[in-house]
Amino acid sequence: MRVWLFLGALNGMLAVLAGAYGWHSLEGDEASRQIFMLGVDYQMWHALALIGVAWLAERHPGTKLITAAGVLFTAGIVCFSGTLYAFGITTEIPVPYAAPVGGYLLVGGWACILLWVLFNRRQ
Repeated sequence: MRVWLFLGALNGMLAVLAGAYGWHSLEGDEASRQIFMLGVDYQMWHALALIGVAWLAERHPGTKLITAAGVLFTAGIVCFSGTLYAFGITTEIPVPYAAPVGGYLLVGGWACILLWVLFNRRQ
């Protein structure tokens, strides 16, 4: 599906821009910068995961577990990385528990791919 490729490319681009901002322009203490950059790392890794989802969705159209992985990765990026970005900039947590929920969403995306591999017989 082109939507996953689009979201993967968009998140990859945004991660590069956020990384440049965090490294060169972010004011504040080192701990805040490290938290911000952790958000960059997770966004970039999961941007690549979304590109993998796009590839799988193209080869195996209509697969619900692959679609679920894409949805979970996207929501996880927003919740997890978004919270870390906001905290790195403001040193305040914008939405309580959004980062841990985002982490669980990212794990859920990987679990969907794992389940698809385990139960898909038509490789």
